[in-house]
Amino acid sequence: MPVLCKPAVAVPEFVVTLDETLELTRQVHAGHTKLSLALRLIGNTGVLKRHIVQPLQETLKHPGLTERTQIYVEQAIARIPPVAQEAMHNADLRAVDIDAIAVVSCTGFTMPPLSTWMINKLGFRLDTVQIPIAQLGCAAGGAAIGRAYDYSVAHPGSNVLIVACEFCSLGYQPTDLQVGNLLSNGLFGDAVAAVVVAGRDRSGLVIERVGSRLVPDTQDWISYLVKETGFHFLLDKRVPATMKQLAPELKAFVSETSRSIDEIDHFVIHAGGPRILDDLSLYLGIDAENFDVSRRTLREYGNIASAVVLDVLRRKFDEAAMVDGETCLLAGFGPGITAEMMVGTWQ
Repeated sequence: MPVLCKPAVAVPEFVVTLDETLELTRQVHAGHTKLSLALRLIGNTGVLKRHIVQPLQETLKHPGLTERTQIYVEQAIARIPPVAQEAMHNADLRAVDIDAIAVVSCTGFTMPPLSTWMINKLGFRLDTVQIPIAQLGCAAGGAAIGRAYDYSVAHPGSNVLIVACEFCSLGYQPTDLQVGNLLSNGLFGDAVAAVVVAGRDRSGLVIERVGSRLVPDTQDWISYLVKETGFHFLLDKRVPATMKQLAPELKAFVSETSRSIDEIDHFVIHAGGPRILDDLSLYLGIDAENFDVSRRTLREYGNIASAVVLDVLRRKFDEAAMVDGETCLLAGFGPGITAEMMVGTWQ
């Protein structure tokens, strides 16, 4: 069965701390009627630092959508190759061994997709299948694992490379004064991550089942409003409460593998914010310590969108946290409201 191997993750060199974010918010939005609320929400994110692809002063500018797209492409081309190479090395594979590439990103747009550039420039075969995923936001990391699993099952023995390229800082909108947007300015970070779903035996998580769940009538709760200035992030205040609805779905999904949720040994969960993790612990009826690794990703990198679940999984590998036969539930949450899930067993 397909195996999810060790991910590779890289964050940019420019760092923004929580203190810098709070002070900048005070300065830029000094007259905002809900400044105190925005500061409190940012302070409660649990994000101590984030990494961004440009120096802070450059990030605060908005040169227009054309120039931002150019920056996105330049940064992607510079940062994807070493991460992709490390992920393939972790799976003991080369570019010529990859049968499909899934590139996921919700923070920039290119056509053809970045996978086309990768095939042309990085040594992949010309018959490599491309699977671009652009509109699932933070859930896309889990969705890409699901689609890679589907492809590998349909084409036994095939290998799929997943690349998550998220430069959230390029979505900064200086004139958007909604509280949800101000919160996002203190929550999201930039990262590139990659992982291989291998079609033959490797060390990693043997994928047993993948699935999706949608919370009905929540399609407007997380979204982009597309304007002349680019993507404007919309975040409804009801989003954190969706774990009460999604927790039973996660339990039902796990039960499809003839297990109960308390038989899962490890949890690789999207760290959208501390409230999400707190509520998920409550409604799943499991110890909050199960999400400690997710909290570390949030604390050190912020919400890095589709790359979050790959970073949490990487940390599990680095800490040798899993042993033979132990089970893992991976789940990413994003627009829809959508949950993308996977259950696997460590070998």
